[in-house]
Amino acid sequence: MSEDTHRQGKTIDELSEGDSLTVNESVSDRDVLLYLGMTNDNNPLYIQDEYAKNMDYKAAIVPPVLLTGIITRSVSKLLPGPGSQVVNLSVNFILPVYHEEDVTFTFEVIKVDDMKEVVTLSVTGVNDDNCRIVDAVVMVKPPIKAMLAGNDENESAEVSV
Repeated sequence: MSEDTHRQGKTIDELSEGDSLTVNESVSDRDVLLYLGMTNDNNPLYIQDEYAKNMDYKAAIVPPVLLTGIITRSVSKLLPGPGSQVVNLSVNFILPVYHEEDVTFTFEVIKVDDMKEVVTLSVTGVNDDNCRIVDAVVMVKPPIKAMLAGNDENESAEVSV
């Protein structure tokens, strides 16, 4: 069992505008093949270099859903972290990403809405040449902490939900 099983991400009270995170990733051929196998997506643009070159790309490209997965995984694991739920996601894919290409994603909290209990993250991805490859806005419901009444009316215990 993972040691993160009972770890909880930051609650809305622990998040502030300007909080940020940087994640570096590279999507391997293996990652693409696993995606293709799981989804039965047989688009040759994702795996055949010659086909992709005939379509004016340098080589086979990474399926956009894999880039989206890196974004949502980073929200789930890191900011706000475990217990978070993505409630809205808008992504703009600017340039293609090629297999084994390094991508750096920068996440920044741009809004904390206490009333709706949602934080909004701005996400920018750049490649090795520092060219923007993706922009995204992610609305996330962070994990919550519930208060349970103790035996005494004046006592309460904080419990993570």
